[in-house]
Amino acid sequence: MCGGQGTRIRDVSEILPKPMLPIGGQPILWHIMKIYARYGFKDFVLCLGYKGWIIKEFFLNYNAKVSDISLQLGRKDSIEYHSKNDEADWNITLVETGEASKTARRLWLSRPYLKDCDYISVTYGDGVADINIRKLMEHHQKSGHLVSISGVHPSGRFGEIESEGNLIRRFNEKPNVSAGLINGGFMVFNPEVFGTYINGKTNQSLEDDVLPAMVKEKKVGIHKHPGSWQCVDTPREYAYLNQLWAEDKAFWKIWS
Repeated sequence: MCGGQGTRIRDVSEILPKPMLPIGGQPILWHIMKIYARYGFKDFVLCLGYKGWIIKEFFLNYNAKVSDISLQLGRKDSIEYHSKNDEADWNITLVETGEASKTARRLWLSRPYLKDCDYISVTYGDGVADINIRKLMEHHQKSGHLVSISGVHPSGRFGEIESEGNLIRRFNEKPNVSAGLINGGFMVFNPEVFGTYINGKTNQSLEDDVLPAMVKEKKVGIHKHPGSWQCVDTPREYAYLNQLWAEDKAFWKIWS
């Protein structure tokens, strides 16, 4: 999910879309993708919206950014890339889902690129974790639920998830006080949600429309993540993640 405007962190950057805010010189989006790639998930669909061209530009020029290159000025297609990178086997599809689209609408508009998927992992473009994606996927496959959400323990200003065992009983997106688990943004969906819960007829939100309705029907499970998690919603959180990276304490750096 790379389309939001990130209005709460505008004072950090009004130039970049939120997923492109750099941590240690690389966009937070890149860090999230590295977490997935660590567990062998390397097929990505990026749902673009606000300033999506900046994200396209980053990946179109990725080899030039990370490689030694040789080129001959004035000669077309004379660029030679000398360096190899660990991202060479990533498959990335960048989808224009509209600047005003909400999260479920963005998923709906990405359906043409998800046709052959048995499961769809959905992730927000502004949070990192030391989460084991393979275990999350295995948990979902065994659960029988249509959606599995990673539950994490953060500060109290996020939406709270109330659970009983591995079943979500209540989904409250913006409570006044939160003492339990919240949606960590690493989720797994069955394709059956399309047409049934995500219909494409209206500008639906996962958080306000789709997930609460599914929770009422006991279709949403939780994978409790015992480790660390952090999103970037404020300048303070952004500075904190950069500090961890600079001090070689980045808990989400689970790749070698």
